[in-house]
Amino acid sequence: MSFSGTTPEPKIEAPPHAERLARDRVDIAGLFAEHHLGLVRLALLMVGDQATAEDVVQEAFARTHAGRRRLRDPGRALTYVRSAVLNGARSVLRRRAVAFRRAAPYEPPVWSAEHAALLGEERREVLTALLGLPKRQREALILRYYLDLPDQEIADVMDIRAGTARSTIARGLAALARTLGEES
Repeated sequence: MSFSGTTPEPKIEAPPHAERLARDRVDIAGLFAEHHLGLVRLALLMVGDQATAEDVVQEAFARTHAGRRRLRDPGRALTYVRSAVLNGARSVLRRRAVAFRRAAPYEPPVWSAEHAALLGEERREVLTALLGLPKRQREALILRYYLDLPDQEIADVMDIRAGTARSTIARGLAALARTLGEES
């Protein structure tokens, strides 16, 4: 048989499992190696003690690894882990609040002598003032000035709009200025 003209090229479609394979390739170990320390510091600022902060970050990475196939956008795995750390810190704080209502009042962590010697008086005042802010303002300020995230990433991590993130940061800064101005 002879064919006249050109034959259309067959369409090559990606296999249906290609998207799943891309999700399987999310480099959780690479994310861990690159961002573990910063995420522990974020959690430490939120929960107040090193051991709990490390547990929160470890749990976030373990859950991300276990659910990596459900990630809709593998390129946003870091944002997902940051959100998981923030949510884990919130859970710790909620559990502490429940324990506080049922038992003796919660005592904030006491800084060690070595730690206090390393930190200047100004930095301790700022941290104390930061801990006195409402939770949402504190989280937004930590994400902006500690992790140096842009407004959109802060909004993604906190699951709010970028405009809300900007206004929350502005209100938090104003509250810090009032608090630190009164103590001076």
